[in-house]
Amino acid sequence: MVDPNKPGLSIANQCRLLNISRSSFYYQSKPFRNKDFELMRLIDEQYLKTPAWGSRSMRSHLRRLGYKVNRKHMQRLMRLMGL
Repeated sequence: MVDPNKPGLSIANQCRLLNISRSSFYYQSKPFRNKDFELMRLIDEQYLKTPAWGSRSMRSHLRRLGYKVNRKHMQRLMRLMGL
């Protein structure tokens, strides 16, 4: 799509022609942390037992287990897991 080595056509112009933002061209996703995988495993285990729990209940459960998490982090992980 966008060729950064194209002479005569800047990256900004190429992005404009393709109707994409320059920030999406430069974006590099961050890898998951091991902590997130562990939290997702715990969320999955608890979700199988209590599927009605939302992010707030799940956050409270993980806090009782000793993990320091907030509701937004739970929402993001649960959304990523499709829960």
